[in-house]
Amino acid sequence: MRFVVVTGMSGGGKQTAMKMLEDIGFYCVDNLPVPLVPTFAELLLQPGSEIRKVAVGLDIRSDQIFGDIMKALGQLEELNIAYEVLFMDASDSILLKRYKESRRVHPIDGHGAIEDSIRKERAILKEIHDKADYIFDTSSLLTRELKEELDRIFVKNEAYNSLMITIMSFGFKNGIPLDSDLVFDVRFLPNPFYIDELKHKTGNDKEVYDYVMSFGEAGDFLEKLTDMLEFLVPNYVKEGKYRLVIGIGCTGGKHRSVTLANALYDRMKNKGNYGLTLVHKDINRVK
Repeated sequence: MRFVVVTGMSGGGKQTAMKMLEDIGFYCVDNLPVPLVPTFAELLLQPGSEIRKVAVGLDIRSDQIFGDIMKALGQLEELNIAYEVLFMDASDSILLKRYKESRRVHPIDGHGAIEDSIRKERAILKEIHDKADYIFDTSSLLTRELKEELDRIFVKNEAYNSLMITIMSFGFKNGIPLDSDLVFDVRFLPNPFYIDELKHKTGNDKEVYDYVMSFGEAGDFLEKLTDMLEFLVPNYVKEGKYRLVIGIGCTGGKHRSVTLANALYDRMKNKGNYGLTLVHKDINRVK
């Protein structure tokens, strides 16, 4: 039996993950009281049970109740019941944005500041976070990409990419993305904005891409950046980092940064023990 505990930060995407697991054949039970988890697992192992894949969703409700989770997992180990922990996460800024957009009440403290509740919840979940087999940061992860990752792990049984890398183009005039870990400025390259036939196009258009990459400095920058990341990424993986956002910025976030982000993505995809996503933060922003 494959027994998966799905938990994580409120607003991190647990409900979405549970629905996806159900779609691929898991028997899903949400919000089961923590002390009942070992008993539930034992029942599923009784002779005659036809359930072979189970996902149990655990939400935070209070410090005292969720504090029992490590005890429950210890009981599973004593019963020789193998389990996996899937932790759904997102940056504090994204969680705050999601709560403000949904106008939901945070389960820890519906009357206090959401920022304080998020910090408190992260502290409570630290132990289970550190024990997790799979950590998904959904800050910039598309629903399609999450489904692909879950399918790869729980259907195809492929190795888990412990580090999720996001390559993000942006415009400096709109501000540096708050969740960036590494930021690179490509404003040293000639700006297609000042060429009439390219002004209203983006780095996703071949004409702009070819123009930007026609300069030797663009190729040199790409080579040096790729070389640096080939050194950094394995060391990030070794140290247990699970999320890396690489920001590439130009003035408006439509031409040079998009071009170099696309080029870097093509260089890095399918090359290592990490997941990779591409985001163009400001490409559709209205001036």
